[in-house]
Amino acid sequence: MELSSKVLSKAPKQNVLKCIIPSFIGILLFMVPITVGGELTIPVAALSGGLLSLLSSYLPLVLISTMCVSAIMTIIYKMILKSYIQNKYLTSLFDTSAIWSFIRIIGAVAGVLTYMHMGPEMITNGNTGGLILFDLMPTLFSVFFFAGLFIPLLMDFGLLELTGTLLSRVMRPVFKLPGRSSIDCMASWLGDGTIGVLLTSRQFEDGHYSEREAAVIGTTFSAVSITFSLVVISQVGLSHMFLPFYATVLFTGVVTAIIMPRIAPLSRKADIYTIDQQHNEDNLTLKEGWELAINKANDNAQFSKVLIGGLKNVFDMWLGVLPVVMAMGTGALILAEYTPLFQWLGLPFVPVLEFLGLPEAQAASETILVGFADMFLPSVLAASIQSEMTRFVIACLSVTQLIYMSEVGGLLLGSKIPVSLSELIVIFLERTIISLPIIIFIANILF
Repeated sequence: MELSSKVLSKAPKQNVLKCIIPSFIGILLFMVPITVGGELTIPVAALSGGLLSLLSSYLPLVLISTMCVSAIMTIIYKMILKSYIQNKYLTSLFDTSAIWSFIRIIGAVAGVLTYMHMGPEMITNGNTGGLILFDLMPTLFSVFFFAGLFIPLLMDFGLLELTGTLLSRVMRPVFKLPGRSSIDCMASWLGDGTIGVLLTSRQFEDGHYSEREAAVIGTTFSAVSITFSLVVISQVGLSHMFLPFYATVLFTGVVTAIIMPRIAPLSRKADIYTIDQQHNEDNLTLKEGWELAINKANDNAQFSKVLIGGLKNVFDMWLGVLPVVMAMGTGALILAEYTPLFQWLGLPFVPVLEFLGLPEAQAASETILVGFADMFLPSVLAASIQSEMTRFVIACLSVTQLIYMSEVGGLLLGSKIPVSLSELIVIFLERTIISLPIIIFIANILF
């Protein structure tokens, strides 16, 4: 590894500013909480909300068009254009495997049927395809636009190199991750889990995370935002307990994040990089970290390069992820809405919940695994439960389970992060098993 021979004190002021100013703007956009309309959020999420409000009536049609373009271009590129056009970006965008090409087509078809209110009710219902197309995906579309456009400010101007140097001595022994992963978690926690997935996927593609690290971060650190956590606790009628609720979520999340990288399937992921790793920040001094950050900023000083990189991020997520979310999210919600599958799967938890002393164990068991379809479903079902303690436990568990197919799960499968559906199911179950006794123990103290 070669580092610049210049120390920070000798680096030209202009070079230092190239690192500091864009990184500072990135921190402001992604990590500084602001209050908008009485709700805590971050500027990127606020901008996304503004775009959503401005284009709300048009976005479903835009989403349908985007998914259709993704599906049609995937077919055309694989069957015709691939032989004539050798473009790395187009290949990464449209040359997908047969199964993922099929999922893109299914997502586009499900989207069109839902938008046109045609076909089976189980697809177009407001609690299945309608929920995904009209409620969830407009938010994802706007978040992807601003997050994808501005993420280069966090990634390309040295902030992650410096952060990796500063925090590696904590992140590596505790979570078995590089220090820069703390930025992914912070962006998720203050903004949205989708931002964390996008940031992690980009860094994995750029060779900063190994397959194992990307999988761990994507399934463990893409935390639920503070804002949505408030929505969940309000849904179960316990908004007055938000502070103990969120403290429980944070504590449980940290314990889970310590354990998950050390057990299968995440522990069995290989430390293989998509490209040759250019540097390792774990053993750098602060001065070396600064030098690395400044060099990174100098390499990406051209505005046009940053803009093009941001737009590529946007189209990656729009064309690659949205159809997957539509297909996988709708499928999961159909199972939750029209079959007793999640109720059956919850039955083995009844004796466990009774042993742990949770009131209304039978009713609670029906909510335990339904969160795999959508994180909000457990709190909706829990609203009819009489016990405040049980409602508290269900709300906490739904947030800490993290892997739900209507959003984060679908995003992970649609991204370049190397996790399969079967692995997500196992990870979801492991997070549930680890989190449940911790949350019930804390709930027994509080209630």
